[in-house]
Amino acid sequence: MKRYLILLLFTFQGLMAQVQFEARVSKNTLGLNERLRVDFIMNVDGDNFEQPAFDGFRVVAGPSQQISQSWVNGRSSFQKIYSYILQPDRKGTINIKQAAIEFNGQVYKTSPIKIVVTNAVAQERDPNDRPQGSGSETLNLVAEISKTNPYLNEPITVVYKLYFNNIGVTGFKELAKPKYNDFWNQNIDIKQLAIEEGTYQGQRCYYVILKKTILYPQKSGKLTIEPLSLDIGVQLPTNRRDMFGQMILTDDNKIVSAGAKTINVRPLPESNKPEGFSGAVGKFNFTVTPSKTSLKNGESLDLVVSASGAGNMKLFTLPKPVVPNALEMYDPVHDEKVTTSLAGMSGKISDKYTIIPQYKGKYVIKPMQFSYFDLSTGSYKTITSQEITVDVLDGPMQTEASNSANASKNVITKTEQFKYIKPKTTLVSIAKKDFYSSDLYFILIFLPFVILPIIVLAKKKKEAIDGDVAGNRIKMNNKLAKKYLSEAKKQLNNKEPFYIALEKAMHNFLKAKLHIETSEMSKDNIRELLLSRKANPETVQNFIILTENCEFARYAPASSASIQQDYDKAVLIISELEKQMV
Repeated sequence: MKRYLILLLFTFQGLMAQVQFEARVSKNTLGLNERLRVDFIMNVDGDNFEQPAFDGFRVVAGPSQQISQSWVNGRSSFQKIYSYILQPDRKGTINIKQAAIEFNGQVYKTSPIKIVVTNAVAQERDPNDRPQGSGSETLNLVAEISKTNPYLNEPITVVYKLYFNNIGVTGFKELAKPKYNDFWNQNIDIKQLAIEEGTYQGQRCYYVILKKTILYPQKSGKLTIEPLSLDIGVQLPTNRRDMFGQMILTDDNKIVSAGAKTINVRPLPESNKPEGFSGAVGKFNFTVTPSKTSLKNGESLDLVVSASGAGNMKLFTLPKPVVPNALEMYDPVHDEKVTTSLAGMSGKISDKYTIIPQYKGKYVIKPMQFSYFDLSTGSYKTITSQEITVDVLDGPMQTEASNSANASKNVITKTEQFKYIKPKTTLVSIAKKDFYSSDLYFILIFLPFVILPIIVLAKKKKEAIDGDVAGNRIKMNNKLAKKYLSEAKKQLNNKEPFYIALEKAMHNFLKAKLHIETSEMSKDNIRELLLSRKANPETVQNFIILTENCEFARYAPASSASIQQDYDKAVLIISELEKQMV
């Protein structure tokens, strides 16, 4: 019995050892423009074949299946093959992962295979498949740059053109997208690809404009534009003809690249640079416009500071007005109406300030200066606005309001105010009536003693609130933070307005909680102040990171999902800081 069990065990092990499942490739190293054959071979009829994901490759053909079975000298052999033809998408080392099958309840997997993809290589052709006139065909990808030595923040354009001649183009796929490090960039939409006639290296040919991009360099020195690379499907004529004498075309793929480009960016001149220059480059008009100049007590005015023209409209800040202390000015609402074309950005940007006067009188808003670098003359230009006089027609005078506040405070603090008022009456009624002993009678008697202290306390509190300018600013900043968060929520589908509103909400939150102005909002100062208020370090770091990313996210690509995540993150961070800060 024991011998039979041992025999059965060896038989089972032999059957298990007979199952073979492996992956084979036509080559382990190939060029970017070559193709790879992968075969998954098994010697049993396995079920539930699972192919790998083929990350880094494009499946050109497959899977194709082959099954063969034979008998030799009384012994049978079986083979089943799944085959694929792959085209690499990128250079480097790429792994072909495991495939799997099931057989008799067991799962079998192949071993991973490493494939090294190198640069495109020259390929040998069948003589009959070589194109006729092999020296006349043209296929070149060119990046045409409008200017290679611009000033800092001067617009340049990059137009990618595909030149071809004596060759059919059936389609293309991006292998490597261009990278514009240290450039502000925006693609110009091309509604429909159109074939045009032109010349390339002195030869007449056709071309298609594939991509247009406007760039604003943000850093001086030598900057590199990483190349655009394409995998292009082509049709080439061969030496073969069909039965009707027509030339037979062969399909092929070619890899083309526009090549890296170097831009030498010149810094703006330091000589004669105006004080307060904020980086505006182009040609601009500058205006400061009040909504009204005569106000009644309690009314407000809107002061609109705007710049219009052509230049780097989204990449500089407008000057901030300076107003007298008697005029309360709130943070601005920023607005942009800018279009971008191959000529660059043009349009109008503005900051609208809400100003509320506190006292009667005439107040002067000093002239404002806006400076920009004029590319046409290579010099700085400064525009100065007109002086604005605001006339507040009524309301308390500044000195009278101060004296009145001091006098009212003295009256309120006197404890002798009720010295001669007796708490009980000694009046004797001539005609006694039930009214004098009723509840209403006693309520009317004691009501003044209850109301007067309440009035005094309410008046004192109101004067304290009116005199607390800093506290009123904090309340206004809290309201503005909520307002901008609400505005950000409305702009979830509009990237730039969303991040503008989100950034303003977070700044106003800091102003309300830390009692600081925008000029004091450095990263280190914000971190130190928040930590001193017992805020959690991780929450503080998340707040700073989100604030820094707002400006970058306005110009970077972003999906609706990431915008929603940034909004939810801002709400969560502000809520956590509210709870943590003391």
